[in-house]
Amino acid sequence: MTTNKVIFLDRDGTINKDDGYISSPDDFHFLPNAIEALKLMKQTGFLLIIITNQSGIGRNYYTEEDYHKVTDKMITTLKANNLVIDDCFYCPHSPESNCDCRKPGTGMIEQAIEKWNVDISKSFFIGDKLTDIQAGNACNLETILISDTLKDFNQNHTAKDLMESYNYITQC
Repeated sequence: MTTNKVIFLDRDGTINKDDGYISSPDDFHFLPNAIEALKLMKQTGFLLIIITNQSGIGRNYYTEEDYHKVTDKMITTLKANNLVIDDCFYCPHSPESNCDCRKPGTGMIEQAIEKWNVDISKSFFIGDKLTDIQAGNACNLETILISDTLKDFNQNHTAKDLMESYNYITQC
C-alpha cells in the first residue's frame, strides 16, 4: 500500500494573519509568501492538510457556518492560484471541553494519518503555537515553529514563515 508524505499545517498564524477569532471571510488575509510556499510544498510531492483549533465556535463567538465560509474563501483563493489543499480538520470545541481532537490533543492528526495513509517518518507539522508543536511531537512528526522570536517549545526547527519552512523541508 502506498504511503503519503504530508505537511500538516495550523491555519491562523501560520497560513493567514491571526487577528483573533476570524469569523468572516473579509477578515481572512494570507501571510506574505504563504501561497507561494504552499505551492512549492505541493510541487515537492507533499499532501497539504490543515489541522486547526476553532474554539470560537465552542465559545459561541461564531458559528460552524462562519468557519466554513472563511475556509471556502481560503480554498477558493488557493484554487485560483492553482493550489489544492488536500484536507482540512478542525476542532470546534472550547478548551474547557477537554476533547481529544483539540490541539495539543492528537485526535485530528490521528484521523488524518489513518484517512490519508501517512508515512509519519516523511511528514512535518508546521504551526505557530506551543499546542501545535506538542501535537506534532506527540504524533512523532518533525515539527517547525513559525516565529519571529526564538522560543523553545521542543520543536525540531524554527522558521520565520512558510517559505523558510519550505526551504528547511527541502534540506531534510
